[in-house]
Amino acid sequence: MTRTTPPRPLDIEAEFPELAGFRKVCTRLHPRPGAPKPDQSSVGGPLLWPADETWPVCREPHRRDRGRRVEDVREERRVLAETWRRGGSGPTDEERRILTELGREHQVPELGGNAPIPLLPLAQLFAREVSGLVMPEGRDLLQVLWCPFDGHGSPPCPRVHLVWRTSADVGEILAEPACPAVVGDEDYVPEPCALAPEQVTEHEWGELLPEGLRRRIEEWEEALWEEAEEDADDEDEPVSYDGDLSIAPGWKVGGHAAWGVTGPDEFLCSCGSSMGLLLTIASAEWGGDRGSWTPIEDLSLIGRHGVNTPTQVRIGRGGHLDVFVCSVDPTHDHKLSFQG
Repeated sequence: MTRTTPPRPLDIEAEFPELAGFRKVCTRLHPRPGAPKPDQSSVGGPLLWPADETWPVCREPHRRDRGRRVEDVREERRVLAETWRRGGSGPTDEERRILTELGREHQVPELGGNAPIPLLPLAQLFAREVSGLVMPEGRDLLQVLWCPFDGHGSPPCPRVHLVWRTSADVGEILAEPACPAVVGDEDYVPEPCALAPEQVTEHEWGELLPEGLRRRIEEWEEALWEEAEEDADDEDEPVSYDGDLSIAPGWKVGGHAAWGVTGPDEFLCSCGSSMGLLLTIASAEWGGDRGSWTPIEDLSLIGRHGVNTPTQVRIGRGGHLDVFVCSVDPTHDHKLSFQG
C-alpha cells in the first residue's frame, strides 16, 4: 500500500521566501483498513505486548458503568458498510433489526466508582517504519492506548497512555489483551488499519508567523479571492495558506500543530523544557470536495462514503487531538491539545 501526497498547488516559498525558516517535515501515516500484525505499525491493530506485562487500566473518576460493547460497534460498522456498498434503499428490515440491537447501551454495575477499565489500543509505531518518530534512547517502538470514556481534563477527552519499548526485548506476546466491557463513546473505538508512512513538508500555522509576514499572506489571499470573483468561468475556490499550503491533515507524526479551535498555545514540560508535537490523532484524512491533500491514489475515491475516515475515530465534532512530548526526554509526562 502506497499513498502519495500531491505537490502543493503552488510553491509558497517562491511567493514568501521567509517561510523557508518556518518549514518542518512531518510523516503522514495514511491509515487504511487492513489486518496489521503485532510486529507492524498500525492504528487500532494488535500490539506487540509482552505476555508477562500487566495491561494498563484507567482508574480516574468518571462515568464508566454504561456504554456500548466494542464488538457491537465494529459489527454495526460492518453492516452499515455493506448497506453503503450495496446502495439502493438502505438497510433491509432484518439489517434494521440487527442495527437496533447492536446500538443498545449496556449497564455494567460492577464498574462503579473507580473500577479499573482496560485501555484500548489506539496506535503502534515502529521507528524502522515511521521516519521522524521521536524516541527515547535505546527504544524503537511507541505504543499508544487510551481510555474509551470522556471525563479526562477540560474539555473532556480520552486519557492517552504512551508506552516506549525496545521491540527486541519482547518475548512471548500476550495472546488475549484485556478489553473494556463497554465504551463510553463509539468514536473512540479505532478500526484496524495498516499504515503507509510518507514524509511531507509543512509550514507553520498562520497565527504563529511574524505579524508582518502573516499580514502579507492575508493580503495575498484576499487578492486571489478578488481574482476568482472576477473570473466567472472559475468555480474553484482559490488556494488558501491554512487549507492548502501550511499543515497536512490526518494522522501524522511530528511537523507543525494546527490550532483552528483554541488558537495557538505553548506547552512546557514539568522539567522546564519545551515540548514538541509527537502525534496527531485525527478524525479525517482530508476535508472538502477539492481535497488538495488527498493522496494521488485516492483521488478517484473522493466523495465515496467513509474513504477519508478509515480509522472511524472521531475527535469532538470532527477535529483532532495532538500529543506533545518533552524535547529533552519524551518519557516525561506528555500533554494534549484538544482541537475538537
